[in-house]
Amino acid sequence: MILIADSGSTKTAWRIIDTEGVVAQAHTIGFNPYYQDGPQIAETIRESLLPQLTGYAPKEIHFYGAGCSAPDKQALVASAISSNFPEATVHVHHDLEAAARALCGHEEGIACILGTGSNSCLYDGEKIVQNVPNLGFILGDEGSGGYMGKLLVQAFLNQELPADVHEAFMARYNTTRDEIVDHVYRKPYPNRYIATYAKFLFDHQKHPFIYELICRCFADFFEKTVIKYPDYQQKKTHFVGSIAFYFGDILKTVAQKYSINVGQILESPIAGLSLYHQQNITV
Repeated sequence: MILIADSGSTKTAWRIIDTEGVVAQAHTIGFNPYYQDGPQIAETIRESLLPQLTGYAPKEIHFYGAGCSAPDKQALVASAISSNFPEATVHVHHDLEAAARALCGHEEGIACILGTGSNSCLYDGEKIVQNVPNLGFILGDEGSGGYMGKLLVQAFLNQELPADVHEAFMARYNTTRDEIVDHVYRKPYPNRYIATYAKFLFDHQKHPFIYELICRCFADFFEKTVIKYPDYQQKKTHFVGSIAFYFGDILKTVAQKYSINVGQILESPIAGLSLYHQQNITV
């Protein structure tokens, strides 16, 4: 019996699987070792996950998470998980591995994450062979919910929104410059906060100003990442994450301008990961 997890900065999907498939599932908030320390992660698992998995004792755990590329961050998360599952062997992987395995399977391709944050990699069918560096929420994350929200909030604060969009924004949020600045610079998880504004963009995506803003976000992502992979036009480029999924039509339109061959667009990689690990369980 194996427990797998797909964790972004906002939410985590957990699945208990055996040779027959998924036998239990659970959901918790997301974990990112750049924003949470070990004790915080361990406490959330103890209070939020364990009650949902009563009666299950996994012997192996595979955790795929945002911010889990560096060995020290992997060790931090592994320790937090092990404290709650002392009998299990814990493996912590970068979320890019989850995207690559779920999207590409055993084929070569470019795997992209477009959710609260963004990232991408070139996958050869077995392993990640290249990763254009992701600079995170402050310096990068082009194409993500955080990036979209940042551009929208900048336009609002700089009084650049069209009058009708500004009116709709205020009717929905009734916020102020000081409140936004406080969330971004003084409160925890600013990336999650800013990414919530992507919902406004989705609801108003037919407005010309909003449509162009969304297109700009995807164009920035393609120019900063995808077109830097060798022979990208000859490979399939796949996407996973809420932003890619819900803005899929616009994503495809912008991709065409760069001659990007769009493959799968999934909201979450968890189903693909479940199948991948189910196939690797020793009967």
